[in-house]
Amino acid sequence: MKRRTFVGGFLAVAGLAATGCSTGEGVDLSGGQADFGNPTTGPVLRVAIGGEPDQLDPHSSSAYFTFQVLENIFDTLVQPDENLQMQPSLAESWEISDDQLTYTFTLRQGVSWHDGSPFTAEDVVYSYTRLIDEELSNAYKLAAVSEVTAPDDHTVVITVSQPTPSLLTNLGGFKGLAIVQRNNVESGQIANTPIGTGPFYLAEYASGDRITLRGNADYWGEPVTLGSVEISFISEPSTALAALRSGEIDWTDVVPPQTVEELRRDESLVLESLQSTDYWYLALNLKKDPWSDVRVRQAIAYAIDRPSILQAVAYGTAVENQLAIPETSPWYTPYDTYRLDLDRARELLAEAGFSGAPMELLATSEYPETVVAAQVIAANLAPLGITVQISQPDFSTWLDEQNQGNFDLLMMGWLGNIDPDDYYYSQHHSEGGSNAQGYSNPEVDELLDAGQVEVDVEARKELYARAATIIADECSYIYLYNPSVVQTWLPEVSGYTARADGAIRFGPVTLQES
Repeated sequence: MKRRTFVGGFLAVAGLAATGCSTGEGVDLSGGQADFGNPTTGPVLRVAIGGEPDQLDPHSSSAYFTFQVLENIFDTLVQPDENLQMQPSLAESWEISDDQLTYTFTLRQGVSWHDGSPFTAEDVVYSYTRLIDEELSNAYKLAAVSEVTAPDDHTVVITVSQPTPSLLTNLGGFKGLAIVQRNNVESGQIANTPIGTGPFYLAEYASGDRITLRGNADYWGEPVTLGSVEISFISEPSTALAALRSGEIDWTDVVPPQTVEELRRDESLVLESLQSTDYWYLALNLKKDPWSDVRVRQAIAYAIDRPSILQAVAYGTAVENQLAIPETSPWYTPYDTYRLDLDRARELLAEAGFSGAPMELLATSEYPETVVAAQVIAANLAPLGITVQISQPDFSTWLDEQNQGNFDLLMMGWLGNIDPDDYYYSQHHSEGGSNAQGYSNPEVDELLDAGQVEVDVEARKELYARAATIIADECSYIYLYNPSVVQTWLPEVSGYTARADGAIRFGPVTLQES
């Protein structure tokens, strides 16, 4: 997970977001509350998400549950619209130099922080400098940045060391690169009482129970009509759905996948289900024998029954995919090499001299789909003489085990991806920060390096298509599927839009009071 090894990433999974997302480094959030801000008046939107933030500093977290909250508190310089194209946010316009090395942003005027202090270009310089100098968890997104300056209060100039076609996506793709306030950081309060420029500000945090966001009457964007958003943490999908049906909450994304078809027919609720930008995968530990032999990895890929896994974990709401990028993306590459074929699997194992071995599959109880999928995979691999032992630690332990290489096979996901670099570089480049499986191929490295600087879209697409195909052929990851974003709410809620990147934005929402 990493950013997004969520499942993850990022988001970690259904949130890890994550990101790739991870649970990050936890912070004591109890008692967090703020009395700053100019509140709106209006109804309370009651929301349930699947878990609790680890902290509220966007530069230090990589947890999906954290970013579900921060999406409504912080702003970025640019931000993706519903089609995942970058649009103005705190920057109202920008220019890129002919040599693609200088980005000049003109900032929106009249923006203030939640505590009433003015937002200026120095805040942008401080935010990016902090990420880079302190090597925080999302600093890799700024690896090509060589200088950030503020010629005046409303202009920011970013200089990059090489053409970087993913820069705008990196700056706005998720709130890990949010613009933060220096005083809030240096006081240490950002971890539990963040000050942003977004449509809501934190009013109260009751650890283990809920977080309350108050509407920001001074928000620079579309006026907020909600008085507040009360976010509860409900990990059990059936409990969340029951709360929605009883009217205890108004919105949730904690939905039992087996109920999706039923919910489509339920006129008392609104259901949105759309293809996400996330993906789920298997990774074998290439640093350990016999998994270091590509023929053994390919044999496992031929033994995996993807349709059975999809049915078990997603009940038809996910789409099988053998590469990372979903078919809905302009960067999609067709690929369908691996189909269930035990005869081919046995041939490959015989060529590799493999006669059977036990395997530990690292899943995690915090993402139940990994455990369910692991049970299917164990049954799939038994005919090959592979006895699968399923390990189910909590997610923080899962991350430690992954990072220390204590696994044979693991399952996880990455979420919130937009640019093709998000899907492949960190995970499969020899020097990638999330290459826990230990994959290394000089040709793939060269292709991924070239993809980071190629500004011609078609040429760039060819680079990533070639890299992705090699990665799949050599089973650096064994890709399984792209899940869907599934969210449901009461008809009294209007103005909300489900998004492929999983970001939940309540700023435009209105609520009809009963």
